[in-house]
Amino acid sequence: MSTLEMIEAAADRLHGHVRETPLLTSPFLDELAGRRVLVKPECLQHTGSFKFRGAWSAISALNAKELKRGVIAYSSGNHAQGVALAATRHGISSVIIMPLDAPQLKIDNTRALGGEVVLYDRANESREEIGEALANERGLTLIRPYDEPLVIAGQGTTGLELARQAAELDVDRGDVLVCCGGGGLTSGIALALEGHAPGLRARPCEPEGFDDVKRSLATGQIQNNNAAAGNICDAILTPQPGDITFPILKRLCGPGLSVTEEEAMRAMALAFLRLKIVLEPGGAVSLASALFRKDEIEGDAVIVVASGGNTDAEVFGKALEFLT
Repeated sequence: MSTLEMIEAAADRLHGHVRETPLLTSPFLDELAGRRVLVKPECLQHTGSFKFRGAWSAISALNAKELKRGVIAYSSGNHAQGVALAATRHGISSVIIMPLDAPQLKIDNTRALGGEVVLYDRANESREEIGEALANERGLTLIRPYDEPLVIAGQGTTGLELARQAAELDVDRGDVLVCCGGGGLTSGIALALEGHAPGLRARPCEPEGFDDVKRSLATGQIQNNNAAAGNICDAILTPQPGDITFPILKRLCGPGLSVTEEEAMRAMALAFLRLKIVLEPGGAVSLASALFRKDEIEGDAVIVVASGGNTDAEVFGKALEFLT
C-alpha cells in the first residue's frame, strides 16, 4: 500500500528529473466557475502528462538485475510514453502494450521515446493477460499504470507540489479536481493532501458513461464500466478502479464528478484561449467539472489538475471550433 512516506521518498528520487508544474489562473475562468480557479498543468510535464512521475518513481526503485532485464507496461498512451522515456533515460529496454485505437500521436511518440510497441484490440483482448504473458516470457518487470504502489507514490508528488503552492496562495480549504481513470493520480494526490494540506479534498473527475469511480464511491463497492472504449477521453477509460487505489479513494476523496464529451472539448478550448495550454480530452475533464459542475463544488477556490495534453491535431481542431 502506498503511503505518505513512499510519496516523499519518490519525490527525492524524482528531484532533478521531473518538472515542477505551476498553478495557473485566469479571471475569465474564475468568472465562469463562480470562484477562484487554480489550474496545475501537468500537460507541461515531460511526455505531456503526469505519468512520467509514476514511471520514473517505479523504474528508479528497481535493483540492478531488474534494470538489466528491462520493463514492460500497458497503456492507452500517457503511461506508455512515461515508461518509454524513463526507461530510455535509465539506459534500459521497454515493451509497451497499446490499444489499436489509441491516438496515433501517442503510438508514434512511444516508439520515438524508445519503447517497443505491441498493439492489441481492447474490445476483444486483455492487456493485463498480454502483459503478464510477455513479462514472464522475457523476464521483464511489469510497471502497472495505476494499481502499483511505486507508481501511485510518483503520481502523489503532484500533490506535494500542489499543497505547497496552494499554501503560498493562501488556499487551505477547497476541492481538488483530478482527472481519474484507475485512480493512481487521484489516490496519490489524496494521500499527499492528507499529510500536507488536510483542508484540501481530492475529487475524481470522469467522462459520463465511464464514471466507474464516481459510482464506486457512491455505492462503497467497486463498479465496472459496461464498455472498454467509445469515448473521446481515451486517456482515462479504465474498466474499474484499482484494488489498491479504491480503498484510498474511498477513505479520502469527496464524491466523484462526471462531464460530457462536449464539456471536455469546451474545456480544452477555454484552456487554450485563457491559459495558453493544450489539453487532451481526458486531461480536461477536471477543468470541465470546475466550469460546468460548479454547483457540485464547495469552497471559494477550486484547484484543477489538468493531467495531460497529448491530443491529435484533428481532435484539438474540433475542440477549438467551440470558440466560434
